[in-house]
Amino acid sequence: MTGRVLIIAGSDSGGGAGIQGDLKTVTALGGYAATAITALTAQNTLGVHSVLSVETGFIQEQMRVVLQDIGADCLKTGMLHSAEVIDAICTVIEEEALDIPLVVDPVMVAKGGASLLDIDSAGALRKRLMPLARIVTPNIPEAETLLGGTISSLGDMQRSAEMLMSMGPDAVLIKGGHMSGSRLTDVLLNEDGFHLFETKRVETLHTHGTGCTTASAIATGIAQGLQLPAAVKRAQSYVAAAILGAPGIGQGHGPINHGHTVGHFDGK
Repeated sequence: MTGRVLIIAGSDSGGGAGIQGDLKTVTALGGYAATAITALTAQNTLGVHSVLSVETGFIQEQMRVVLQDIGADCLKTGMLHSAEVIDAICTVIEEEALDIPLVVDPVMVAKGGASLLDIDSAGALRKRLMPLARIVTPNIPEAETLLGGTISSLGDMQRSAEMLMSMGPDAVLIKGGHMSGSRLTDVLLNEDGFHLFETKRVETLHTHGTGCTTASAIATGIAQGLQLPAAVKRAQSYVAAAILGAPGIGQGHGPINHGHTVGHFDGK
């Protein structure tokens, strides 16, 4: 089961999230990952220290040369830090890849708290990118930013998923990691209705990269022909195992272990 995934996102020099985390995830799940890098970050477990933007024309060229030669079975977007970048990648998708499923991870804030998307760009994400998406995968703070409200219960998550789906994506996954309690619930809404995915909370600081990893794992499943609920279930199981296997490195929010299950992960 290969599955080609083109990842359009920023680089994480610490290796836990961004392009680096995406590459590890797709590879661990048996897919093939190609990339279009949108920005470089100087980043470690303590936070994002600086960001260097990639010129939009070069982002587009990275996408085009991959699509025209290698091709893709799924696209995945991560850190898109400006409206100009969002417009640039949407143009290529509309011209070259409208028939390819798109997973949108609306990355807005790094684990250490640094903003990765300016306020004006949130509008471009809502109006331009989300309508192209097969699925959008916000965590609770990201969903709150996109909607301008507060999410404090499972019912709020379900209502928010309906509101986000009305913006144009085919499906929405709101991740419940920011909710309290010993059990975490991710809420998926697609054309068949709601699907709830529960997992046990792990008390740890080492969760850097979980959002990127979840979205890339879903993209890999879609690229490999899994139905969306099955792709989400496998992604959640993979992330849970990677958190449990975290190497415990760094002085802050350490990375999960993307390679913990290489060679024997079965998603059960």
